[in-house]
Amino acid sequence: MTLFDTHTHAARPCAAVCIDPVSLPAGFEPAEGLLYSVAIHPWNAHLADAASLEMLSALAAHPAVLAIGETGLDANAEAPRHVQAELLRRHIRLSEQTAKPLVLHMVRGWDELSRLRREMRPSQPWIVHGFRGKPELARRLVAEGLYLSYGERFNPASVAATPPGRLLVETDESELSLAEIVSRLGVVPRVSLAGLCGRGVAPQSGELGALDCRASEEG
Repeated sequence: MTLFDTHTHAARPCAAVCIDPVSLPAGFEPAEGLLYSVAIHPWNAHLADAASLEMLSALAAHPAVLAIGETGLDANAEAPRHVQAELLRRHIRLSEQTAKPLVLHMVRGWDELSRLRREMRPSQPWIVHGFRGKPELARRLVAEGLYLSYGERFNPASVAATPPGRLLVETDESELSLAEIVSRLGVVPRVSLAGLCGRGVAPQSGELGALDCRASEEG
């Protein structure tokens, strides 16, 4: 399986480049040859206006966008919790409407997330990005049906507690390559964001077009 970067803020191939409508210029269009995830970050929840919400919906439907995220709950964010929660609900609905996985940014709030999952009963995969929690939490989230994405900083015991079929990998803002992070994890993921989307993906033109970004899910 060719490695696929679940979550990054750098424009690179074989990756879901995370973009936030709050910080994008008007008229933004995905660049040819790149793939994306899109969401309004919980840190920006209080800044979401009609224009950014309209851009969110438009970009979510774009074929270059593989996932909805990063969205979620952050106890350290400026936005009030109820504002974050309502925005998260909007993203969950958008994930279901577009049939694209949901990528979650979580700083505490796990019980609330579990309640939302039981209430909304999503059909799309939910992925916790940059997971650094304890193994007990990792096992709980996996048992609830979530996937965990690991980056440069991680809890080794939690990696060991995560089945390879529920484990993804990401660079986020790290200067390490994806291969280096996988080497540090000591586990080869058996699933990827591209695999969860149910499609092989490849850059569309130019030099990037020679790179194979297909990913298979093996369980």
